[in-house]
Amino acid sequence: MDIQQYMQDTGRKARAASRQMAAASTAAKNQALCVIAASLRARAPELLAANARDLEQARADGLEPAMIDRLTLSAKGIESMASGLEQIAALPDPIGEISNVKRRPSGIQVGHMRVPLGVIGIIYEARPNVTADAAGLCIKSGNAAILRGGKEALHCNQAIAACVREGLETAGLPAAGVQIIETTDRAAVGELITMPEFVDVIVPRGGKGLIERISRDARVPVIKHLDGNCHVYLDDEADAAKAIPIVENSKTQRYGTCNTAESLLVARSRAAELLPRVGAMLAGRGVEMRGCAESLAILGAAGIAGARLVPAQESDWSEEYLAPVIAIKVVDGLDAAIDHINRYSSQHTDAIVSENYSKAMRFLREVDSASVMINASTRFADGFEYGLGAEIGISTDKIHARGPVGLEGLTSQKWVVFGNGEVRA
Repeated sequence: MDIQQYMQDTGRKARAASRQMAAASTAAKNQALCVIAASLRARAPELLAANARDLEQARADGLEPAMIDRLTLSAKGIESMASGLEQIAALPDPIGEISNVKRRPSGIQVGHMRVPLGVIGIIYEARPNVTADAAGLCIKSGNAAILRGGKEALHCNQAIAACVREGLETAGLPAAGVQIIETTDRAAVGELITMPEFVDVIVPRGGKGLIERISRDARVPVIKHLDGNCHVYLDDEADAAKAIPIVENSKTQRYGTCNTAESLLVARSRAAELLPRVGAMLAGRGVEMRGCAESLAILGAAGIAGARLVPAQESDWSEEYLAPVIAIKVVDGLDAAIDHINRYSSQHTDAIVSENYSKAMRFLREVDSASVMINASTRFADGFEYGLGAEIGISTDKIHARGPVGLEGLTSQKWVVFGNGEVRA
């Protein structure tokens, strides 16, 4: 296969299809989404069989547990993909929405119209659900998509792609509206990210190495986050009944996700009370605790059975473990917690547990992250949980889109002017 020619042809088809997708009716787009959802459910046994083939190869190749976790697709996962597509279909169509219309002294009216970005290239590793989520969001937002999944999910991605094609064809939308790259040759990625004539934005989803490479080499704008060093801070006025479950869910509900908590900060005035209880919970879940000297002294004195306590290194404060490991530090209070987070956080998601409204609101304002939470698990930083239907990815950038990127993040705005014969003086 001539990779350059193949990708050029793919890009050319996507550009042509993007004009049809931009003009598609809401009814046609919603029909496509609902048919894809129904097809996913009907073909669930095929999807699970394809995923089993991918998992068998992944284990033979020695992939890390975090990657295996992201690659694994269950019946519940298939239902989540299908219901996510139906949730996207139920959302208002943003395309063509006109807002902020104001009459000027000249007599003209000026406003904004929401429009698609055009062609979106998505490059991702492992997670087969991204194929359905990305396709659904691009369809509803009137964009064409070029999807390049990782070789480790090849069979499952192709099975999901068949469902997407069925939805597009049934709704009368162009087959090239969503194209899944069929080659696993890495050269295809190099071509995709350097075709600004055909691609308007790139969304990489995967490990830090992949995203760094895309960000460095792309000639197309990139929506990205590099890693997820998320924090939970237990404030002086934290409710212990809330704090323990929030830490447990944030850290242990899933280890291989970017919104999993990797760092725990505890106010000094509450450390002796809260840390033994948190430590017992984490030890019971098999989580290694890498702590500062003060936190280790408290945890060690508590005599927690099975606790794995390790002195933290400087690098631990900024580490994304994606594993049953957490960094723990005792801090003076709110100011120290905010300073620590803004220094070491990856600006993804950070949470405070506190019953003090003023301090919690300070945390919201001053922590410079894409998602900031009060008394809730960091695991809620997700497009589905935010009511976006699904997400194309999470952005820690500050321009265009930030946090979970849903329909609105895949659109832009153009100025529109309404007149009645006015001419400029």
